[in-house]
Amino acid sequence: MIILITGASHAGKTLLAQRLLERFHFPYLSVDHLKMGLIRSGNTRLTPEDDDALTAYLWPIVREIIKTAVENRQNLIVEGCYIPPDWRRDFDERYLPFIRFVCLAMTEQYIDVHFDAIRAHACDIEMRQDDSACTPDTLKADNRKVTEDFRRAGERVVRIEDDYVQTIRTVSDRIEKG
Repeated sequence: MIILITGASHAGKTLLAQRLLERFHFPYLSVDHLKMGLIRSGNTRLTPEDDDALTAYLWPIVREIIKTAVENRQNLIVEGCYIPPDWRRDFDERYLPFIRFVCLAMTEQYIDVHFDAIRAHACDIEMRQDDSACTPDTLKADNRKVTEDFRRAGERVVRIEDDYVQTIRTVSDRIEKG
């Protein structure tokens, strides 16, 4: 099984991937790690701020990693924001039954009520170098865009509305049940 996790900034993609790794003992690929490896090694002139270009650059690589894992009957968690809303078009019926997809986004009300906690937990799994651009307005805009783009593509978006911990637990349970 492939567990493909995407979503808005600060929505807890990496934390969910870590919890799933602990629960299922599946290997875990961070698309952010792949991005930084390619940038730091000089294999691309893109920068961490080139989001749309990074999606176009990274997705074909990630897509083929997923296909290879499915073909080899391997389990894998893939997590990152560089997954396009129309990701399904790149997989046929040989692959799709083996992919569980999760897209996380927070509601504006959740951001308003929990902004300080969101910022406080921003480095729970990975250390963010500079998080100064994270404001309630930027978070709301990103979460709105992710929600709209993925829903427009026909994807279900898990909305974090009240209890983050319970939402992540519910998502994990649903993945286990298939």
